[in-house]
Amino acid sequence: MPTWLQWTMIIMGVGAIAFLGVFITRQLRTIRRDQSAAAKSKAFQDQRRDGMVESIQVLAMAVEQDQIEYSEACLRIKGLLEHVAPDLLSQAPYRIFQEMHEQMQHMPTHQARQDTDSKFVQKMDKERFALEQKHADTIRRAATAIRHHRF
Repeated sequence: MPTWLQWTMIIMGVGAIAFLGVFITRQLRTIRRDQSAAAKSKAFQDQRRDGMVESIQVLAMAVEQDQIEYSEACLRIKGLLEHVAPDLLSQAPYRIFQEMHEQMQHMPTHQARQDTDSKFVQKMDKERFALEQKHADTIRRAATAIRHHRF
């Protein structure tokens, strides 16, 4: 084999090794960056979930101490449970949060409530208070259960 061909093949081999070295280095950086981003995302999601669990427990404690309207607590707990543990909404005793939501979803809230006729709002409030009285014991039991639930 001629010398010039040997040197050409050596140079091509060194070039291929250099190319593969650069390629592997870039891939490793990409993998490390992706792993770091995934770890940060997981930490954020875990922190967010822990905050929601804490909010659920605070709301449940507020229900037990009669510091919040039961209907408001049910709506808020239901919304948080949808993100933390949606399967609980179909299980006793936590089902009441979903049931209260379904029975009150036709009622205006926020800006819609402010824009609605005051007589209609009073009628809806009476209906809401009647629901709260009807389900008060069930709501309190569910609040106690959810406060002690291990998420």
